[in-house]
Amino acid sequence: MGPLQIVLGTISVIFLIVSVVFAYRAVRAMVRIIRTGQPDSTRTRPVGPRVKTLVVESLGHTRMLKWSSIGIAHWFVFLGFYGLFLTLVEAFGEVWNPAFHLPLIGEWGLWNLFVDVIGTGTVLGILYLIVRRQLDHPRRQGRQSRFAGSNEGRGYFVEAIVLIVGVCILSIRAAKISAGLVDAPTWSHPVSSALSTLFPANPDLVSVIAFVKIVASLVWLVVVSRLLNMGVAWHRFSAFFNIYFKREPDGATALGPLQPMTSGGKPIDFEDPDEDAVFGRGKIEDFTWKGMLDFTTCTECGRCQSQCPAWNTGKPLSPKMVIMDLRDHLYAKAPYLLGEKTASETAPDYDVLKPSDEQVWASGYARIEGTNDAQAHRPLVGTLEEGGVIDPDVLWSCTNCGACVEQCPVDIEHVDHIDDMRRYQVLIESNFPSEAGVMLRNLENRGNPWGVSPSTRDQWMEELDFEVRQADGPLPHEVEYLFWVGCAGAIDDRAKKVTKAVAELLHTAGVEFAVLGSGETCSGDPARRMGNEFVFQMLAQENVATLDGVFEGRVPGMRKIVTTCPHCFNSLGREYPQVGGEYEVVHHTQLLNQLVADGRLTPVTPVDRKVTYHDPCFLGRHNKVYTPPREILESVQGLSTQEMHRCKDRGFCCGAGGARMWMEEKIGKRINMERTEEALDLDPDVISTACPFCITMLSDALTTKKQNGEAGEHVEVLDVSQILLRSLAPVGTPGTEHGADVGTKDDDVAGTGSAATEHGAQ
Repeated sequence: MGPLQIVLGTISVIFLIVSVVFAYRAVRAMVRIIRTGQPDSTRTRPVGPRVKTLVVESLGHTRMLKWSSIGIAHWFVFLGFYGLFLTLVEAFGEVWNPAFHLPLIGEWGLWNLFVDVIGTGTVLGILYLIVRRQLDHPRRQGRQSRFAGSNEGRGYFVEAIVLIVGVCILSIRAAKISAGLVDAPTWSHPVSSALSTLFPANPDLVSVIAFVKIVASLVWLVVVSRLLNMGVAWHRFSAFFNIYFKREPDGATALGPLQPMTSGGKPIDFEDPDEDAVFGRGKIEDFTWKGMLDFTTCTECGRCQSQCPAWNTGKPLSPKMVIMDLRDHLYAKAPYLLGEKTASETAPDYDVLKPSDEQVWASGYARIEGTNDAQAHRPLVGTLEEGGVIDPDVLWSCTNCGACVEQCPVDIEHVDHIDDMRRYQVLIESNFPSEAGVMLRNLENRGNPWGVSPSTRDQWMEELDFEVRQADGPLPHEVEYLFWVGCAGAIDDRAKKVTKAVAELLHTAGVEFAVLGSGETCSGDPARRMGNEFVFQMLAQENVATLDGVFEGRVPGMRKIVTTCPHCFNSLGREYPQVGGEYEVVHHTQLLNQLVADGRLTPVTPVDRKVTYHDPCFLGRHNKVYTPPREILESVQGLSTQEMHRCKDRGFCCGAGGARMWMEEKIGKRINMERTEEALDLDPDVISTACPFCITMLSDALTTKKQNGEAGEHVEVLDVSQILLRSLAPVGTPGTEHGADVGTKDDDVAGTGSAATEHGAQ
């Protein structure tokens, strides 16, 4: 041990002590802040499935590998950070004694091979990620960059530290080999051996490189300890907890049903709410501790942003920046939440703030800097003049499509947080887009968003050539399914064609079914996604009473419902259990696909059309029904199918979800136009889907395209069921062969009277 080793070793030990103190204080502060959130007792059990999910998602990198090359690179960096921690321990010994090895495993061949391989993978992995960050940088791609709005400096810092540490790991071993200080077999350090030719045989060099490694690691620790909102670094620790405490213990994403409104960790009883009940999230402290953990864990990677239909069409909503703004506000307000500071009685004047245009859309937090009374008083949702953390235009741009939740590698629950903020705005502030108020009043007064008479729900049946059974009391034993038609399916002219097509197919297959007719009301999905939980509860309880009466005497497994609307499918099957309604709900594409597989429906007539299928968000991402619609299309002879580049779990929204169907789209490009253009790029004859809202949105956009001469008159938007019904028509029926006559009829269920031409004809 020479003077160099004594100096470097002493500095390392002192720096370690300082770093550990900083880290301890940071973790303690972070835990205290997160614990100020509202309780949530649903996040800890069952332990077994949660531990399994944690292991699979972290070690298997299942979420990251949705982006394969980036996922592989990140896996090596991840494994290097944790798997090579002992090399940091070893470095403290090497600073004092260049020949130091870890006890027991220091000269073990397999351990040395592991360090060599993973160390190399870490260096190559971080180099790849550095290159990708630069290729995807906002300076190149502008708003389309997934890093737009991220803290680039913090990202650079983390990448630099990882690269330095990775290089040091390999360099220490190479220097030790060059100096003859390694007894491990040559096969166990192939990369280090190759690098050793670049190093002189000087033991002091080992101590110097080890010191650099220690300093780099501890600098990183001190920096992140001083920045509790540095998600790009803290996610290395908090992600494990966030994955374990995710909403679904089995590993499923936080999609499908919205969670009941809670206050103090307990569901709110809307018939007799507590006087101090908190409705939704109106302040940062109203979020649960899991929500605060979500905010802390955001890595700023921008995968959610890159898939968001609102962001991709020029709207101010970025799921990433919503979480970042909530996180930054949480930690800025923390001294007030912890009682370390007391806010003044009056709020400051926020209209003096003059942020840049970039700050307006990129970061609500940038409007107010630091920890001060302005942070303590600012509203959670508000305009620039009001000092809001989240701008109203951001909040109301969300379609609830779930692309953000599906793509997030650390299981952040964006949709739940956005809808919880909506709940407060609707129920407490009565502050929401005015046009949506008409929809809510119609739901309350007429039981449907359009506000038409309930008797309208019976009219579609009059156009069929067979009688549709209507439920009047408990269903007869021979009736297998209740056909839940839904508001759109009974009222909207385009959706009524789908309803009639499904009814004809069920009748053809010999499936006994019944409908509620005028006794059916809205499932409540638009109200709930809008944020009006009160109206949802009212409609849901009314419907549960009706359905329980219809299914009276039936045991579980015999309470079957089929519906054409994915939103009703999601509400009835996955949200109604929250209010006591337990039913077996299937989407019409699932049932029809089974009937085709069982031979009860046999497509015999070739349909010579080129089709592309659009995944409805609430059928696909929210409920993972991707295969049945596609299998139905594959069963139809003559069809040529082609996928859009954004499909299945990366499918692009039509723009109608999250109650956006009932709100004007005033900012940016219309989402339905973007999606229709993607479909038209494939030059299809038919754009197919399986949702009445999607049919409306895509049809409207297609009509505009036709009027502008940007789409052929022969192009159609059809439900999968309409195509299947067309394939059951007699050979030669219009719509099944080349050059069919052009025509339209209101009662044309299968669309056989619509324009039908040979592929690609204009």
